Amino acid sequence: MTDRLRLGVNIDHVATLRNARGGALPDPVRAAQVAEAAGADGITAHLREDRRHIRDADIAAIMGAITIPLNFEMAATEEMRGIALHHLPHAACIVPERREERTTEGGLEVAGDQNRLADFIVPLREAGIRVSMFIAADPAQIEASHRIGAPVVELHTGAYCDLHAEGDFAARDAELARLVDGVKRAADLGLEVHMGHGLTYDTVGPIAALPEVAELNIGHFLIGEAVFVGLPEAIAGMRRAMDAARA
Repeated sequence: MTDRLRLGVNIDHVATLRNARGGALPDPVRAAQVAEAAGADGITAHLREDRRHIRDADIAAIMGAITIPLNFEMAATEEMRGIALHHLPHAACIVPERREERTTEGGLEVAGDQNRLADFIVPLREAGIRVSMFIAADPAQIEASHRIGAPVVELHTGAYCDLHAEGDFAARDAELARLVDGVKRAADLGLEVHMGHGLTYDTVGPIAALPEVAELNIGHFLIGEAVFVGLPEAIAGMRRAMDAARA
């Protein structure tokens, strides 16, 4: 079993709210500080190519305002690699990105793009940035991530969460079994395993209970829940659910 399960809080959608009005509020930097004070183990921020939520200036401001690690989500582009190498966040999670999607809809295609991605991550690793690949729990993608030298994989939990919300519990349980197999396969290869996307109080338990998982990254649900109970309590509630499941 890994040590205490870490919680990374994604603050993208605080920036979404800010940008909807076009002003400076709510401030994602303040959200990162509140999350740290509430017990988050890390902050996740995705600088998309179209800058739909997090903006360039946010990255430097967040890094200057927190003492916990920043997980910089990024597409595998030269622009984003340059930004990561300039700021040197603790971690860089390589994610797929399509302009028309509302959120990240699936995992990165590593198996079909191994040569490019292997070369792409070398400068990041040499700079001391911990690289993770955001992938589906597919043996081919897990094994390819290992082959290219990524030390971490983050398995996409979105389908599992969607099936739970739809009430298709047989399909949900089948997807959960696929995730469990993926976690074990990744751990057997020596990869550090993270998981995330769509997790809520109702779905986090079976994921948090997996002993090989080191970190969960959760954002949209926590920001939505914060509208009703405040961000510190939303994070505390998730921390309680995670700890109960791991115990």
